[in-house]
Amino acid sequence: MARLLHWGHTFKLGLGLLAAVGGVLAIGQDACVAFESDSSTFPIVSKHKAAPILLSADEWGGVQRAAADFASDIHEVTGVKPTLKNVTATASSFASAGSKAVIVGTLGKSSLIDTVVSNAKLDVSSIQGKWEAFLTREITNPLPGISSAYVIVGADKRGTIYGLYEHSEQFGVSPWKWWADVPTTKHSELYVPSLGCSHGTPTVTYRGIFLNDEQPALQNWAMEKFTNGTGAALTGSPFNRYFYTNLFELILRLKANSLWPAQWSSAFGVDDTQNQPLADWYGIVMGTSHEEPFMRSVPVEWGLFGNGSWDYADNTQNVYNFWKGGIERTKNYENVITIGMRGAGDVPLSEDQNIELMEKIVSDQRSLLGDVFNTTDVTNIPQVWTLYKEVQGYYDDGMRVPDDVILMWTDDNWGNVRRYPLIGERGRSGGSGVYYHVDYVGDPRDYKWITSSQIEKTFDQLSTAVARNATSLWILNVGDLKPYELHTEFFLTYGYDAFKWTPSNLNTFVARWAQREFDLSASDAVEVASIIGTVTRHNARRKPELWNSTTYSLTNYREAENVVASLKAAAATSTRIYNSLSSSTKPAFFQLVHHSAQATYTLANMWISAGINNLRASQARISANDYSEQVEELFNEDYALEVNYHSILDGKWDHMMDQTHVMYYYWQQPMANTMPPITKVQAKKQALAGAMRIAIEGSSGAWPGDNVNNCALGYNCGNPSLTIDPYLPVGNRYVDVGAGGPSTFTFTATANETWVKLSSAGGTISPSNPEQRLFLSVDWTRVTGVQSAVVTITAKVPNQPSLSVPVTLTANHTLVPEGFKGFVEGDGTVTIEAAHAARNTSVQGIAWTEIPGLGRTESGITPWPRGGNELNFTAGSGPSIEYDFYLFNTLNGQGNVTITMYISPALNGLGDERPLGFALQVDDGDPKTNYFVPATPTGQYVPTPWNGLDGWVANSIITVQEAFDVEPGKHTLKLWMIEPTVVVQKIVINTGGVKASYLGPPESIRV
Repeated sequence: MARLLHWGHTFKLGLGLLAAVGGVLAIGQDACVAFESDSSTFPIVSKHKAAPILLSADEWGGVQRAAADFASDIHEVTGVKPTLKNVTATASSFASAGSKAVIVGTLGKSSLIDTVVSNAKLDVSSIQGKWEAFLTREITNPLPGISSAYVIVGADKRGTIYGLYEHSEQFGVSPWKWWADVPTTKHSELYVPSLGCSHGTPTVTYRGIFLNDEQPALQNWAMEKFTNGTGAALTGSPFNRYFYTNLFELILRLKANSLWPAQWSSAFGVDDTQNQPLADWYGIVMGTSHEEPFMRSVPVEWGLFGNGSWDYADNTQNVYNFWKGGIERTKNYENVITIGMRGAGDVPLSEDQNIELMEKIVSDQRSLLGDVFNTTDVTNIPQVWTLYKEVQGYYDDGMRVPDDVILMWTDDNWGNVRRYPLIGERGRSGGSGVYYHVDYVGDPRDYKWITSSQIEKTFDQLSTAVARNATSLWILNVGDLKPYELHTEFFLTYGYDAFKWTPSNLNTFVARWAQREFDLSASDAVEVASIIGTVTRHNARRKPELWNSTTYSLTNYREAENVVASLKAAAATSTRIYNSLSSSTKPAFFQLVHHSAQATYTLANMWISAGINNLRASQARISANDYSEQVEELFNEDYALEVNYHSILDGKWDHMMDQTHVMYYYWQQPMANTMPPITKVQAKKQALAGAMRIAIEGSSGAWPGDNVNNCALGYNCGNPSLTIDPYLPVGNRYVDVGAGGPSTFTFTATANETWVKLSSAGGTISPSNPEQRLFLSVDWTRVTGVQSAVVTITAKVPNQPSLSVPVTLTANHTLVPEGFKGFVEGDGTVTIEAAHAARNTSVQGIAWTEIPGLGRTESGITPWPRGGNELNFTAGSGPSIEYDFYLFNTLNGQGNVTITMYISPALNGLGDERPLGFALQVDDGDPKTNYFVPATPTGQYVPTPWNGLDGWVANSIITVQEAFDVEPGKHTLKLWMIEPTVVVQKIVINTGGVKASYLGPPESIRV
């Protein structure tokens, strides 16, 4: 079917964009590298000879170190190791270095690069004085004896470092070469364009990650790999310089610059006294989390060095002195200093500690900064106040901090940003930022086992942050870091250059990443993107920690089996690609793709099999026992996958999958994985009602005999019945014929009407083949109006009377008028994926636009571009999108229907005074406006419907229902924009047939 929205995604588009990338492994950046020579290239390695790399001794130490990586990377790619040396700019001749060289340096720091810029009259105005910018260029006669040089010039330390690592990545060295064992892509020759490449100031000033919730996985792994088993003297922490220097390099290779260090039982500045100076030397800006003011790990360091209670009202001087120690320890390094205060252990301060106290805390902290830094102006000392949970309440109630402090807005811990800066808040000199999660410990449940967030959702939320100028500081809570590698890279890449990514090319990010990491063909890279899309969509629908045996319907819409089939297909594709890879690439693919695909499929299959086991048992079907065995096998397979992960590369990643994840009893992680409850049927004894059991689609009941689900009374119920119409999306109904005991029997299926088509006329059921599915469909050329038939299923059991169960099939041959185009009611509903519109009307340049892959089923649509002027509209005046549909029925024939909008979870990002809303209109009726996100009650940090195991974030959806008076026939539904950032995934029009399910009915047939 055609898509109206011009930013839709297609397989061909993905292949085309990937093909355009060619051999350069760049993700979202302009090409800096070539692998063949021409008249406009400079040779880095040619004919087994590498150009030397020159720096000056007065260069930043971090640049010197990155240049050594650069040289090593070239060696890894080509097998040729370039000379790396410091030289003196005033030397009379550089001929000994050769006629061509690579010259690296930072403006204003490197005497060598300053001399070269002057000699060559190189125009560096495009980067001069700009944060983290770089440019490269081939220049002639830069120094005596050198006829030509390729210069990599940074405006500052990290600008130079990013220039080096950008080239390394495009040469073929993944940022994840150590952290995910991605092998280097080999090339015999390396060239760079003479015109070079460049990058200006990144979109987000400070971009980083937060290691959090690091027990059991990351901490156990680090203890084994970086200590002698005892950890730091005071804390026992394993996070020492050997651990962190690996992380510092990764952060810089990802073109990020900031870190909030691990803190559950660790103290960055105490565990290893070299941690902080090494961070600064590398070029990492350190900070601490929202609960850790003034560069000290809280509560760990307070427990070690604090005196009295963690209470500024009652223990002012001791707390003040504690903060002073933190700042004095770190004042010589580059930091963003957390201000404010939370209670001990990341909890709110006591209720009687109010805004007045918080304002005093901030005031005293600012005075302390002035004292320690010996200045009366602390506005140039980077500071952040993180508006986490109840702290945002202080802000909403009127508390303010000085203008130079970064206001860090936060998500709800589940990827939904609570609020963005309003227009009047965007001119602050300190600006604003975002603290975001892909890992969390807390209500309604922990999620920290496996990747379960969509990059499409992150794009949705952070594109709004960019539009609203919340770009001073972004921190991603990455938990153990692994297995969130891909999401971490996307977050940081988007922060580095957000304007490279739009809804039109977002779907190419993963495919390009797959090509870079695994040297895949364009088609296989798109397949990897599909695998990851399937896995993250499934895990984001409902976090794996929240799954149970009835999350997905076992009886309606074939929902559970479709979920399993989708994940099975993704796992099979992953296996095919994995098996095709070289032995050197398999470990990386296993970590980054294959394990998540297999583990997700295994766990989902286990939970659903447990549900089927219990359902079959309630139906007296001995096939329940097969599912019982399957659950046990899958439970063991879940552990085997963990062991496989821990075994690769001789145990390099041992413990990284230690996280428990099966059978939560409350929000906190279970102390052990526990198999879901299963049961068994006594297969040696025949069911009371006979050897044959009949179950039908859409029912949990079973015949013959009594079952609580056969009818409301639960006994003396009628025979089973099914309905069907031509616009049923799957086109048929099914009946399961099953064994109710040890007896083998044959069965026949016959219909009393010729228009009934049966997938099989019979079969044999036995303990080894305990069930068979029979599909019933209709020859619609033989049906007029509503007709019924009886399909009789008869069992012949040795030494027992024959047993028959009649199943009534009622066929309703509904007809659509000739010429109608749109969605047609089938099975009592019209269900529409929101992207599949008939018409789309823009207003003031804003239109409903698809974000491919976002949401629980296919995609989401949202008003785009987001913009920063916060346009909103009254119902009927803004952008609109239309859907044509045809009805045969209304609810109980009363002339009305309900329309349910499936909307991505979101919060009132412009404040509760501007609640999220949209309007719906049917035909020429009046639009109905719905502001669907209520205000957050006092004392809470999210609206009430957010909470609980059946709340918005647990279900990963908001359903909004409206009733409309309509009659059968052709209609048009119009969705109007009211407020920006609403994301609509799906529309369900109920005419009386909508059944219980997690995802809602499948999309209706479109003619």
